[in-house]
Amino acid sequence: MYAIVEINGQQFKAENGKKLFVHHIQNAENGSTVEFDKVLLVDKDGDITVGTPTIEGAKVVCQIVSNLVKGEKVLIFHKKRRKGYRKLNGHRQQFTELTITEIVA
Repeated sequence: MYAIVEINGQQFKAENGKKLFVHHIQNAENGSTVEFDKVLLVDKDGDITVGTPTIEGAKVVCQIVSNLVKGEKVLIFHKKRRKGYRKLNGHRQQFTELTITEIVA
């Protein structure tokens, strides 16, 4: 059984026991549970239910493993040739690590 759920504007495939790295969730504490009710699709052993746009009464229950995880550094490099202009900028996205505990559909 799996579900397609929307979390912070992104869609994820949620299965029991699977770990997800989603964009940072504000005011979330380690070990607490979070419920997401924007379930777009549910597959129960081949029986597929598609929402219009979401499924009524369906939710995904997750436990927060780590509130703040930093992703890999992404380097942005700008250069204008023959002008001596070079600029290097970096960015590390902040994520929240979740573990799917239950899918209610």
